[in-house]
Amino acid sequence: MIDGADVQDRGFALVEHPLPPRALAAPLHRHTREDEYSYVLTGRMGAMLGDDVVEAGPGDLVFKPRDQWHTFWNAGDEPASILELIAPAGFEEFFRTLSRADAAGNDVGGEQLAELAALYGLEFDFDSIDMLCARFGLTVVETAPPAL
Repeated sequence: MIDGADVQDRGFALVEHPLPPRALAAPLHRHTREDEYSYVLTGRMGAMLGDDVVEAGPGDLVFKPRDQWHTFWNAGDEPASILELIAPAGFEEFFRTLSRADAAGNDVGGEQLAELAALYGLEFDFDSIDMLCARFGLTVVETAPPAL
């Protein structure tokens, strides 16, 4: 919605994440360069922030600081939409790269995803997926990355 170029790389990026019901958005992960702020537009968002679990609804804002392991999901039975403010700008290019690969019919996974994540200072804990799905009643849904 807003990327670094729009604010001359001085501020933030704004990305919308639509999530199907009970969908896990990502495995546990952490950013080494950015802070994230999730603003819930519709639905319910669950989030794990370190060892804490929170739930947020429309109008709520959840802060996910850099260097903290975290994840988020749709905690409800209806679609959810979350605006993600990412500061500083730049990480939106990670999503743009995934979107381009998806549009070209290329699956970015395994070693390619690890290389892309490293380029953006992102670490994933893929082993967390089964635990998160079991603990919070979630599914892993193949969704395209946010359109930028």
